Amino acid sequence: MLETLANRYTYVLFALLLVVGLYMVVASSNLVKKIIGLNIFQTGLFLFFVTTAFVDGGSSPVIPKEADAGAAFASPLPQVLVLTAIVVGVALTAVALALVIRIYDAYGTLDEKTLREVRTDE
Repeated sequence: MLETLANRYTYVLFALLLVVGLYMVVASSNLVKKIIGLNIFQTGLFLFFVTTAFVDGGSSPVIPKEADAGAAFASPLPQVLVLTAIVVGVALTAVALALVIRIYDAYGTLDEKTLREVRTDE
């Protein structure tokens, strides 16, 4: 069991990143910490996609003419999906931080509990 975990340490890291990110989103009442938690969660998912796309003994997906028919090649699709998700994640983070700035300007706090109290008083 321990040897399997040592060989598959990226899966352990993936699970750890997911748990830490999800905990930050659920347990923190600060909006900026929630955004950081979402980014950590997203990084864990990226690691999972890249780890599952790994082909032992595989080469780059650029296939030369003299390649064997049964040779192992890595699929470029997971890497393309991760690159697209990174761009979407950066845009989402920018919009979320812009909203956090507007919320702070309007209410003077980033604490979720305080914001709920202020909103119910209005």
